[in-house]
Amino acid sequence: MSLLEEQIRILEEDLVAQPLRISAYHDLPFAIFRYDPWDEYECRKHARLLAHSLEGNHGKKVTFVSLARLLWKVVQETEGLESIIAEEKQFGFERAQVKVYNLLSDDDFLPLRKLLTEMTSTLNPDKDIVFLVRAAALAPGIYRCSTLLDEMHGRTMVPMVLFYPGTAEGRTDLRFMNLPDRANLGAYNYRVKIYGGH
Repeated sequence: MSLLEEQIRILEEDLVAQPLRISAYHDLPFAIFRYDPWDEYECRKHARLLAHSLEGNHGKKVTFVSLARLLWKVVQETEGLESIIAEEKQFGFERAQVKVYNLLSDDDFLPLRKLLTEMTSTLNPDKDIVFLVRAAALAPGIYRCSTLLDEMHGRTMVPMVLFYPGTAEGRTDLRFMNLPDRANLGAYNYRVKIYGGH
């Protein structure tokens, strides 16, 4: 059994435990499943297998939420792609990235926390689980995964697992997409359990 498979097995046990074992906070029922960015397709396969097992063996219902799809939904329903392209051409990549961050976080636009809260509002915390996937779309610095988890604190009791493409540094630090400037985001910042090995 590979390390990825072993960590998926542990995550499954914690997701079906009573009480839930993925977080120390009752109003923050989230977990991070870290995997190496180059194992994206392998992790996707195991996430689908985990969902089948949770549904078939434990009576859970897993909803996959693509952060990539949400990102493009926000862009299309607010400023539009042409506006982002024009921003980058005129002011450069960093400025365009800041603009997209504002679209995803500012209440004047369509913040991710609002979309995710709406999506989970009809789900049953005792039966439903959300898998947040395709987080790589938020690279290199469009939006921090820790920001999303912090903003969802207290907004839902539905268990969520963020599938996080990154490398581990030590016991608590993660580096998003293994990017040199995205280090020092430790487990204490996330305040949730991290699976996937270190």
